[in-house]
Amino acid sequence: MAASIPPRSKIDKKYTWNAESIFKTQKAWEAEVKSILAELPNIKKYEGRLSESAEVLVEAFDAVEALMKRVVHVFVYAGFSYNVDTTNQNSSAMYGKAQAMSGQVAGTVSFINPELLEIGRPQLNAWMKQNPNLAVQAQTIDNLFRKQAHVRSAEVEELLGMVSDPLGGAGNSSNMLTGADFKFAPAVDSKGKKIEVSQGNIHTALMEHSDRKVRQTAFESYMDKHLEFKNTLATNLTSSIKANVFYSQARKHEDSLSASLFDNNVPNEVFHNLIDTFKKHLPTWHRYFEIHRKALKLKEITYYDMWAPMVSKKVRVPYEKAVELICDSLAPLGKDYTDTIRKGTLKDRWVDIYPNKGKANGAFSWGAPGTHPFIMMSYTDEVGSMSTLAHELGHSMHSYLTWQNQPLAYADYSLFVAEVASNFNQAMMRGHLLKTVKDKNFRIALIEEAISGNFFRYFFQMPTLARFELETHQRVERGESLTADTMIDLMADLFTEGFGPKVKVDRPRVGMIWSTFSHLFQDYYVYQYATGISGAHALSGRILRGEPNAVEDYLGFLKSGSSVYPLDVLKKAGVDLTTPTAVEETFAVMENYIDQLEELVA
Repeated sequence: MAASIPPRSKIDKKYTWNAESIFKTQKAWEAEVKSILAELPNIKKYEGRLSESAEVLVEAFDAVEALMKRVVHVFVYAGFSYNVDTTNQNSSAMYGKAQAMSGQVAGTVSFINPELLEIGRPQLNAWMKQNPNLAVQAQTIDNLFRKQAHVRSAEVEELLGMVSDPLGGAGNSSNMLTGADFKFAPAVDSKGKKIEVSQGNIHTALMEHSDRKVRQTAFESYMDKHLEFKNTLATNLTSSIKANVFYSQARKHEDSLSASLFDNNVPNEVFHNLIDTFKKHLPTWHRYFEIHRKALKLKEITYYDMWAPMVSKKVRVPYEKAVELICDSLAPLGKDYTDTIRKGTLKDRWVDIYPNKGKANGAFSWGAPGTHPFIMMSYTDEVGSMSTLAHELGHSMHSYLTWQNQPLAYADYSLFVAEVASNFNQAMMRGHLLKTVKDKNFRIALIEEAISGNFFRYFFQMPTLARFELETHQRVERGESLTADTMIDLMADLFTEGFGPKVKVDRPRVGMIWSTFSHLFQDYYVYQYATGISGAHALSGRILRGEPNAVEDYLGFLKSGSSVYPLDVLKKAGVDLTTPTAVEETFAVMENYIDQLEELVA
């Protein structure tokens, strides 16, 4: 009989996210959606009036800000409810309604940027000097005029806002297919016992299982289901890529890469520096794969062995223990920081903790000003889950401190800096625990998690996916077709190069890996994981070495939100990602882990 994953209804409420802290009931949520839509005409009345005076402009900004606070609460409630149980049709309907509402709101407020551009920078600068309430928007206005060449007329902007919902449907379709509709054949252990395969356990319990038969059959079951629907999944991703290309052309960018990086004021060289440095250091990865193979005592190693434990005795870390170890590791950041984590994770129910049927794959942090910075994950009482929790708490604390210190205009932050905060927590945790923990198995598990769990995903798979993303976008931009088979071949070629000559590659299954990453539906998102982990190790290295002002600089970074451009706020904190230095430094950290691992498993 297959090991069972509980339905959502069987999960104790104390282990679930605090949904009622946003809306007491779904009826209250429904009422808020109606109220927001009814409010749209009151926003529209400012259309054509922004040039009247600074006071009218401030009124408009205040009205939009008040509305957007409500919109994001509606969206977080619906989106989180859907992700913790994608099989719940009611939650799915809520999420769809929230997306449709967001599209309507985007269309309603689309007049603002074209009118600001028409007013002109000299007049806006004069108004900002006269009106401190308007001066708060200085970075927003500066960023708008930086993007001026790519802002279209009010009519075109309205249309671009309106099409955001239908053009975003491909990603939703894939998520629904893989998260709610896919039913996987069970894995089988070496004794013939069946084990259920789900999105909630495939990347944790099954791929990290000590029984190779479990890993193999789970991987084959998981990928074969994706291969069964390869044409649908490829069509969805192709539609998303075409939408990305459409937006870049509609806004008159050179190409989709330039369009995506331009949004965060990041030059294309940052992307290419990362890819070039990654390719340069592939021999470092090849060395690790060989050490891993020897430690596992295998004749050949393959994709599903990448997370295999190198010690037979599993290290158990219950959730509450993980919270304490994480807080101990982050003690250099101060008592306020760690007390906030303890309260959020153990009392205020920031975290939806354990696996359940229908829970979306992976983990994420999500919230908005006025809500908790919630975390969705599938905790399994292992070192890898502890590391994931630390990672997501990095995001949550980034949000928490930003919301406390910035107005709504800057209460969000770019994906480019988001992955710095999350990986920083993990780097600090390893730096502390590898110095203080003496148990050999725990140390091996920590380094395994660092390389197999974190670096392999962020510093191997993500750059590989970034190369895949660049090539697929360029093919569309050249007018070439994309099919399931050409995408599988491209992915298999890139993984074969990355793995090197001593890793066996199952081309159809490994080539289908792209379909398991919903990140690819967010244009040029994945490369930022690798730049993020690089920035994180550069900044954590400053603190671990005891450099002057390193803690204050880092906390200042967390409090900045989007009030400063991403590269500039990181430079201020102590890392320059316009050069390959941080990427090189992070490969040096990885090599140090490999050296320690080789000694421990020798």
